[in-house]
Amino acid sequence: MKSKTDPRHKNRIRLIRMLFAYDFDHNQTDFSEIASITKNLVQIDELIAKNAPAWPIEQISKIDLAVLRLAIYELTIDKSQPQKVVIDEAIELGKEFGNEHTSSFINGVLGSVVKEVGLTDEQIVTGTKPEK
Repeated sequence: MKSKTDPRHKNRIRLIRMLFAYDFDHNQTDFSEIASITKNLVQIDELIAKNAPAWPIEQISKIDLAVLRLAIYELTIDKSQPQKVVIDEAIELGKEFGNEHTSSFINGVLGSVVKEVGLTDEQIVTGTKPEK
């Protein structure tokens, strides 16, 4: 995160707010901007459940869940941003919106997800994609 006024940071905040609202009422407002995320929620939530086994999805705070869902979507499906940027941004958003334990929880879950999907430390730092 360069600054709180960075347009990418502001966009992520907006998306997290939408994901947060979506958790309470799927029909409340226009969720077209997060449609690509919500259509992959089963896959995203499976990764969260697998990589945070001590925390069932329904026990994770809604804001932590929104941050994780956006970050995992960006890491595993969208892949338009370098992984290091996505992880750093998710940790910062966790600090901004969550409690004192959120950032370490998010860091741990995302670290496990990155290992599971096969990204190396170099790929995370440089933002390169794994070869298939």
